[in-house]
Amino acid sequence: MRVAMIGTGYVGLVSGACFSEFGFDVVCVDSDAGKIDTLGRGEMPIYEPGLPELVKSNVEAGRLTFTIDLDGAVKGADVVFIAVGTPSRRGDGHADLSYVYAAAEQVAAALDGPAVIVTKSTVPVGTGREVARIVARVRPDADFDFASNPEFLREGSAINDFMRPDRVVIGTDSARARDVMKRLYQPLFLVETPILFTTPETAELIKYATNSFLATKITFINEMADLCEKVGGDVYDLARGIGLDGRIGRKFLHPGPGYGGSCFPKDTLALARTARSVASPLSIVETVIAVNEARKKGMAARIVQALDGSVKDKTIAVLGLTFKPNTDDMRDSPSLEIVPALVKGGATVRAYDPEGMEEAKKLLDGVTWCDSAYDAMEGADALAILTEWNAFRSLDLNQVKALMKRPVVIDLRNIYDPADMAEAGFAYSCLGRPPNAAGS
Repeated sequence: MRVAMIGTGYVGLVSGACFSEFGFDVVCVDSDAGKIDTLGRGEMPIYEPGLPELVKSNVEAGRLTFTIDLDGAVKGADVVFIAVGTPSRRGDGHADLSYVYAAAEQVAAALDGPAVIVTKSTVPVGTGREVARIVARVRPDADFDFASNPEFLREGSAINDFMRPDRVVIGTDSARARDVMKRLYQPLFLVETPILFTTPETAELIKYATNSFLATKITFINEMADLCEKVGGDVYDLARGIGLDGRIGRKFLHPGPGYGGSCFPKDTLALARTARSVASPLSIVETVIAVNEARKKGMAARIVQALDGSVKDKTIAVLGLTFKPNTDDMRDSPSLEIVPALVKGGATVRAYDPEGMEEAKKLLDGVTWCDSAYDAMEGADALAILTEWNAFRSLDLNQVKALMKRPVVIDLRNIYDPADMAEAGFAYSCLGRPPNAAGS
């Protein structure tokens, strides 16, 4: 089968490369000529472990190509994926579907034979039906079927998520689309991946419901960490105690400075807005959104508190800027709230991130950019860990202490053992754990 992937953002590029690894002929399309030129040189526009090697091997095998020619890519394609961005619309939080609808019109005009048009973008319920209407309006003679196929890729482990997913969700009313999509995902049958067929509306809701539920788990454990601090509990033991319950599970029970990234913030907001628009409000999701925003804003206050209530004329080393490790994604990262608040408070911020520095420089002003974690600590009054990169988990504490003006560490990811830090002579602040807690 021949696959056209419209959009070479995170989802489109990873999905296109993985489908080509399955043995299909994949053409990835983007209107950004600069991005296509970059991909043609074998350079990745995003940081994702394993992606450069996957793209390179499939380009060399002739199964994966990149182009700005949408018409040429769609002609002769058996499956056309729409994988363009759906950012939050400024002002009301609804998903901006203009790119999706524009792509649908262009795809419709280019169709020259039977094809299945698939939305891979994260879209509100009902979008798929509208895409089908657009295609039918532009090309009343078109022979096409429609399906929704939401992605569940985690940044930093996207290739494994695609190749060994928990499930594949396909929403369609068409027998032909169902057959084509089954053939497309046939390689996953070998690892017994569950394939769930639903209506398009249900598939669209599954994506939003998944991300909203996971965001809720994160927000819940963050609030439990705050409660542990007030009553002398240990959130690490609490998370293990509830996570061992099979009905709850251990994943996404790690306290932090609030969720961020390209999915959770915009998807929770879009789902809440959709629910409001049909008079079926989701109070839990709306509360999660509000609590998470407040948490990110409140993290700077923790750093200020650790420095006797003021950061004026003090130097703070910040390790980690991206919303999570193994990505260069800065979208809605907690650092975008924390760092500006520190700078506004009069602090000198010395920052380092293994992969996110170039993106961070576009978004953060008044920061001193450093070449390494230890460089950031030079003369610092405090060290704040905002992202749990592996490179930060085993720092030489003696060297850290020697570099810093004061041995103050605010660990917003709980990657160090409070007892070990106390023994090493640090004033150590973390989330939801008593000073003498052991184990991590």
